[in-house]
This record gives sequence, C-alpha cells and structure tokens, in this order.
Amino acid sequence: MTPPDVIVVGGGIGGLGAAYSLTRKGLAVRLLESAPAFGEVGAGIQLAPNCTRILDDYGLLDEAKSLGVVPDAMVMRDAVDGDELTRLDLRDLERRYGYPYLVIHRSDLHGLLLRACERAGVELINKAQVTSYENTYENTEGGARVTLADGGTHEAALVIAADGLHSAARRQFIDDEPVSSAYVAYRGTVPAEQPRVRSVDLGEVVVHIGPGCHFVHYGLRGGELLNQVAVFESPKALAGAEDWGTPDELDAAFADTCEFVRDGLPFMWRDKWWRMFDRDPVMNWVHGRIALLGDSAHPPLQYIAQGAIMAIEDGWVLGEHVGRHRAGDGTVDWTAALTAYEAVRPEHCRRVLTTSRKWGELWHLDGADRERRNVLLRARDTYDYSFTDWLYGPTALTPDEEPEMFTPIPLASADAQEGRCVA
Repeated sequence: MTPPDVIVVGGGIGGLGAAYSLTRKGLAVRLLESAPAFGEVGAGIQLAPNCTRILDDYGLLDEAKSLGVVPDAMVMRDAVDGDELTRLDLRDLERRYGYPYLVIHRSDLHGLLLRACERAGVELINKAQVTSYENTYENTEGGARVTLADGGTHEAALVIAADGLHSAARRQFIDDEPVSSAYVAYRGTVPAEQPRVRSVDLGEVVVHIGPGCHFVHYGLRGGELLNQVAVFESPKALAGAEDWGTPDELDAAFADTCEFVRDGLPFMWRDKWWRMFDRDPVMNWVHGRIALLGDSAHPPLQYIAQGAIMAIEDGWVLGEHVGRHRAGDGTVDWTAALTAYEAVRPEHCRRVLTTSRKWGELWHLDGADRERRNVLLRARDTYDYSFTDWLYGPTALTPDEEPEMFTPIPLASADAQEGRCVA
C-alpha cells in the first residue's frame, strides 16, 4: 500500500471527524479500526452550537438535523419533587450563537461521519488493532509508525491516536490511569407509541437532578424514540467492590425520586451499564509526529455533554492548522501545525474536564446544600448565558490569529468561570 500522509487510529466519532477534516485539506488519510466493522454503541448524544457550527462547515448539518431533533428548550428539574429549577431557551440560544442545539442518536452521528469519510476517499481498514507507536527518523522529513497486534506496521508523516479512554498511545507516552467517578449510567430508548413517550414534550431536553443521581430524557429520530439516561453513585464502587453498578443499585438510587423518574426505570437496558471514568487533564498531547485526539487526550465526565464535541473540535482545529501550514506543492510544516494545535486545544479541554467534574458535584448535592443550589437555580434568568458563552461561543483557533468566521467573545478568567458552576 502507498504510504498515506496521515494515519488515524480509532474509528469512533473523533477518529472519523479527524480523518474527514484532514482529507478535506487535500491529505491522504488511512484510518485503522480494531473492530471487524464500524459502529457505535450507546443511544442519544447532544450537539451544542460549538459542534453544529463545525458540521455546517463540513456540509453535514442538514443531514444531521434530518436524523435528529432540534429541541426548543433545555429544562433542569429537581429529581425529588419534580419542580422546574431553570431552563435554556434553545431557539434563542441558536440566535445568539448562530447554530442550533441538536440531539441525535450516537449511531446516526457516527454513520453520518463514516459516509462522509467514504465519499472523501479516506482509506478505511478494519481488524487493525494498534499496540504501539513510535517516531521514525529514516529520512530528513521524519514521521511515525504504528505496530499492529498481528505484527504488521503502518507509517505516515503524522499519526493521530484517537483510540479512546484506554488509549495505547496515552499509556505509552503519559502512563496515567483513568479516574473512576464511582458513578454508573444506564441507557434506554422508548418507542413513540408507548404511553411513556406521549406523556412528555419531545421538544425539551430535560434533566432531573437529585441526591447522588440524575435522570435525562429527550427525543430522538424526529420524535420516533424517547432517549433516557439514568446515572447514580454506586455504593459498591465506593466500598471498593468489583461488581458495581448493578440493577439493584439502580433501583435503590432512585427510590426517593419523583414518580415520573421512577416510572422511567423499567425502560432502561438493565443488562448493560456504563461506568463513568475520566482522566486528569494533561497539556502535552503531541509527541514528535504522534498526536493525541479525543478521549485519548481528554475523556470527560458527561455533565456538560462535551465529550464527542471536543473530539470533533480537535479534528477541525487540527485540519485548519494543517491547511494554514500546507505549501502550494502539498508539503506540510508539521512542526508548525502540531505546535499550533497543542497551543490551542489542551487548555480549553482542561476547562471542560474540570468544569464537568464540578457540574457533577452541583447536580448531586443533598440536604441543605441541595436546597441552596435550588434557590440559586430558580433565581437564574432564562436568558443568562454567562455559563455558556465560553463553551458555545466562537473560539479562537490560535492565541493571536483567527479567521473571520471566528470572533472570540471576551470572557472572565478561566478560574472565575469554573468557580461560578458551583457558586
């Protein structure tokens, strides 16, 4: 096989997004996926304006909207009494940021990106499990090589490790461990003909927040499905047990929640659950010609719904910098492009990781702290965007230069913004 310009390791949402972004810049991209077929597990995913902006640039937003739901509002309720605490007007949010808030089935988003890669000519290879990475110096240009479990190798000028939470590249270059939150998620979808679905407003994304647990629901596939997610802190995990997050813990965690939440539990997939891990932030993503991307660099907890979005942002930003540093003859100044990528992304993603942790603490308060939180949330103005401007607003691509389509919004300090989440 002719060596490509770029190898992407991992065929998830982040890997496909990066492969498409770089192919659009005229590069030959080979994507290696360990599974025998491409696919995505899970159910719903939320795409905020900082992601739909990129899908629009890719020419994929209309297809995404046709597959998902563009909701009218995001509503936060107390899980114990069911009362509304605060809301976002998502139609006004779209006017503010220029792009919609969209909810979509994870497999539909994955399929959309896979089809885009196929049309663009990305070389897609399955059953290719990468076990190690190395930089190569056989010529003056340099490059990187990956070795597969079967002993085969692939080389390119750049290797992108989009290989997820348990990344082999992260283990090789950083060697830290995932951090368990002791929380576990159950998911499930309910067909539209069920009375459960007819009783809810599919134009709303709703989260019920309660002591040690929360429950999310919203519509998918044009209202054909109701997506539900139940998350709780596992006593077994806190006690150090191996078998944690089991259905008996699910039922116990939501026993004191309101009737609407309890009635949703029988619809969860009770034979599988997802343990919630993240990693501590790291600022060194680039190691020679090997770059981390997506969950290999910054796996977050889910509380501000930015995991897949950050991965898509990574690929778009890297593609923009490669395009800036690609000469007329097609050669790329990889050092400049990767330096710019690492100058921009790690700090933003650090903020997302730490803010996600703090939002989780806020959602799960109990006792007097829960009451104080509820008072503060009820006092919030629906059109107060101080919590979202730094996240959903246009983001600078480099510290000192950005294209016209990206005008940074003046913000308070990062520390002040993060602190406000738990004020």
